[in-house]
Amino acid sequence: MDIGYIKLYRKVTSSFVWTNSNMLKLWILCLTKASHKGSRFIFNGQEIVVSSGQFVTGRAVIEKEFNEGVTRDQQIVGRTLWRWLKKFESEQMLSIKSTTKYSVITINKWDEYQSSDQQLSNGRPSSVQQLSTYKNEKNEKNEINNNNNNRAQDNGEVYPAELIQQLYHQFPTGILQGALADWLQEWPREMINFAIQISYDYGKELGSLKPYINAILKRWKDSGILTLEQAIAANEKFKNHQTAKSNDFKKKTVRRETLPSWFDKPKEEDEEKEIQLNSDIEARFQKYLDQKAEREKAEKEKEGE
Repeated sequence: MDIGYIKLYRKVTSSFVWTNSNMLKLWILCLTKASHKGSRFIFNGQEIVVSSGQFVTGRAVIEKEFNEGVTRDQQIVGRTLWRWLKKFESEQMLSIKSTTKYSVITINKWDEYQSSDQQLSNGRPSSVQQLSTYKNEKNEKNEINNNNNNRAQDNGEVYPAELIQQLYHQFPTGILQGALADWLQEWPREMINFAIQISYDYGKELGSLKPYINAILKRWKDSGILTLEQAIAANEKFKNHQTAKSNDFKKKTVRRETLPSWFDKPKEEDEEKEIQLNSDIEARFQKYLDQKAEREKAEKEKEGE
């Protein structure tokens, strides 16, 4: 999130995060990533809803964002960053709810401190969370005026660039960012996100996203698809069609063995042939025995002479 600002209190200087510059940076990163209002987006074909003060991330994503622009020798590995996040959780600064695919991080008491611009009284808890909050009204005004790479968050969707980073664990290239800006001039963010998700589900690599998404958007445009609901229905129809087509192909390519011409002939004819064959064998065997007997007789007569 590159617009708006957060509210930072002087009490942060008495917090344990102040003693570690990288830990302080991680805490500020969490605050800047937290949504200032409820939002939703499509992740792996599933709609995920986050409330204000929450954001979706993972170890690889947080490592990528934290080390953006940092020289390699100064970078912090994701394992360490995640250990610091767990430290924040133990200090009740935030909570982490993880699945096998992603984690939802919640800044504790976010709404309480977001709702007012007044400084905190001495009677409030000294949690580091109270040191920061979003300026909602200012954020919304900035979002409306921002028409560059991303549309305003009027529908609460995550930015397409962030979704790409979550799925591919890489930040989109400059060319792809330019394409995102062009698409967002014509299509709602939620539909761009869905097109990204479709591409990921079909195994498309990051380098082939631009042409593949262009093809998806063109098909939607030609078909008069203008809403996310229509796009989801069209995608389901397409998948069902592909499944049926695949099944039909399998049926057509089943190998059929060619049966010999005699297979379907009456059983009686087969029996007659078998009898004839046996007779021939017996006749040949009898002839062999006769010839053998004659040879033995001739040999004995020759020995008697």
